[in-house]
Formats: sequence, structure tokens, C-alpha cells
Amino acid sequence: QVQLVESGGGLVQAGGSLRLSCATSGRTFSFAAMGWFRQAPGKEREFVSRIGYSGPGTYYLDSVKGRFTISRDGAKNTVYLQMNSLKPEDTAVYYCAATDDRTYTRFDYLGQGTQVTVSS
Repeated sequence: QVQLVESGGGLVQAGGSLRLSCATSGRTFSFAAMGWFRQAPGKEREFVSRIGYSGPGTYYLDSVKGRFTISRDGAKNTVYLQMNSLKPEDTAVYYCAATDDRTYTRFDYLGQGTQVTVSS
């Protein structure tokens, strides 16, 4: 059974940085893409970033462009999200996601989430 496990969340002041990591178990071959969603209290879950297996196919939510950087170790099915210049509006539960869909129109797997809180 495939499991995605996030780590690296926490409490940080505005302007600070955090690096989220997501490790995969129960999988012997690479996903087509991995990414991150987030959900703030009282809001719908939104798609933050995605990266394809070979690098191309990177996507960022407009509000995080220039501040967040996604990267992955394809061989290990591990994905990272470096978050810089954090803002209070980035506060949310961040979920790691993965897919075998090469069109990137759906995500088949989702982690349990890690809390990111940015204080003003």
C-alpha cells in the first residue's frame, strides 16, 4: 500500500522559511508527478505546486511564485517544498500528493498533512 508521509511543518514568523519533505513507502517505481496541496481553516483545498518525474511540468500557484520551490528525488519518490518569505496567508495544512497520470489532471495519492503556521 502506497503511503506518503510529510514532515517539516511548524510555526514560523512572517518572512521566515520552512522546508517540507514527503517520503513514500510501498512503491518501487516512480510516480509521473508529485506535488503539494494546502487547506487553510474554513477554505477549500488548493493546489500549490507540482513537479513531473524528469523536471519539466513544474507548476506553482500564482501567490507562491518566486517564494516557493519544489524539487524531487525521482528515484526515491521524495518531494520537497522550500518555502521562503512566508506570509500569514500561507498558514494551512500542507498535503503531499502523487500521481501516475501523465496528464497531471488528477492525483491518486495524498498524505496526512503537516501544519504550517505563519505568525505576523
